[in-house]
Amino acid sequence: MAGYVDPIAAMDFLLQNTLSGHKEKVFPADGQTLRFYCCGPTVYGPAHIGNFRTFTIQDLFRRTAEAIGIRTCHVRNLTDVDDKTIRESQKAGLSLKAFTDQWTRRFEDDCKSLNLLEPHHSPSAVSHIPQQIELIQRLVDKGLAYKGQDGSVYFRISAFPAYGKLSGLCREGLVCNADGRLHSEDEYGKEDYSDFALWKAWKDEDGPNRWESPWGPGRPGWHIECSAMSMHYLGESYDVHSGGVDLVFPHHENEIAQSEGATGKPFARHWFHPTHLRVEGQKMSKSLGNLYTLEDIRARGFSPEELRYVLISGHFRQPLNFTWDSLHAARSALQRLHKFRSKLSPATPVVGQPAGSSIPEFGVWEPVMASLADDLNAAQALGRLFTLIPQAESALVSDPSGRESILAGFDRVMYAFGFRLEAETAPEGQLDIPADILALAEARWQAKQSRDWAKADALRLDLSSRGWVVKDTKDGYSLSPVAV
Repeated sequence: MAGYVDPIAAMDFLLQNTLSGHKEKVFPADGQTLRFYCCGPTVYGPAHIGNFRTFTIQDLFRRTAEAIGIRTCHVRNLTDVDDKTIRESQKAGLSLKAFTDQWTRRFEDDCKSLNLLEPHHSPSAVSHIPQQIELIQRLVDKGLAYKGQDGSVYFRISAFPAYGKLSGLCREGLVCNADGRLHSEDEYGKEDYSDFALWKAWKDEDGPNRWESPWGPGRPGWHIECSAMSMHYLGESYDVHSGGVDLVFPHHENEIAQSEGATGKPFARHWFHPTHLRVEGQKMSKSLGNLYTLEDIRARGFSPEELRYVLISGHFRQPLNFTWDSLHAARSALQRLHKFRSKLSPATPVVGQPAGSSIPEFGVWEPVMASLADDLNAAQALGRLFTLIPQAESALVSDPSGRESILAGFDRVMYAFGFRLEAETAPEGQLDIPADILALAEARWQAKQSRDWAKADALRLDLSSRGWVVKDTKDGYSLSPVAV
């Protein structure tokens, strides 16, 4: 790219790009700051652990970039006006602002508990309505949007030939409702069923929630919010855009159409989408009662850091199956990391070490960061981490002068993972699992993920020969000593 200057970084950062279908280098186009946008929560209730899998993976992405030496600018929005927030605020007998403010505070508190870095900007949809109206007007002026018979403003998909390039879906035959979500109901206000709403005309059921616009009173559509807010803070073209895989279509497809239609420029260069979370092998749903929140995790006696460990432990492009056993395994792993860190420097806490002015050095821990920098392969990175701990312990015995270097590299790796390693009292009888056993268990899980059944079986036998039994779940495991 013309004018691009490589940032100070320890290694290349490669990440699967949903737009191209290939792993590509992550870099700041301006040579200075990696600008990225993450679709945030709709604040009408508590976020569940499926939501937090996406937000935690996005935090891992940012931390990895910063740990290898790339400066970042992170924007994550809050959707505080849509059908759900209006409906639920009225049910609660609260103003829209009072209702969404309470859930925004809950979300932010949960983020802090999970040690998610605070975004550099956290814009809300309501506070950026002028920017959304301005963007809609640009689309109307270009003939890409029109006022429908119902008074709403719609994007004319037929006028944007590139529609579908992110999801691979063809425009023909798509039927969407007024919010742009795939639907089969007739919409009589639109020229075409697949057109989606940019501005929704006010209706009686909206109550006092209305804003003036050139097309009459109403409120913005869901998709226009993210385009307007991301471009306001990051520019009309920026580096990375992320959200859960369920947002690829129609939300992100619609964002591309309206943004590139308005500006004539590429919107986001790189897209990445963490996949779904399942619970005990089942889809998360209200009817099954498995939409667990952070409060539910705590009620079972587990910490937010243990949940964080589980949420990042699988590859972000593979579905993750949450189990209670996986939290037990996370507890053992974190206790081992805390114990090792205490040996290195018992008096000092783990501190954040974001990008500095010099090239970061990881020393013995470089293979761990290399895994994270290769498509955020956290499962492989954790396996390598536990393999390297015994080697680092041996190196300290033979050469104590290397302690400072090992400590500095370890803390930078912990920054990337987002582990604070806070000292907590373990439940009575909690096992202290050796690092080499944890490394074998992690390597076995990696083999299972790669469908290398022979290697997985061999590692299970190796663990058994060392006196440990692995109890499997689909995406987790627990370790226990062989009964004598």
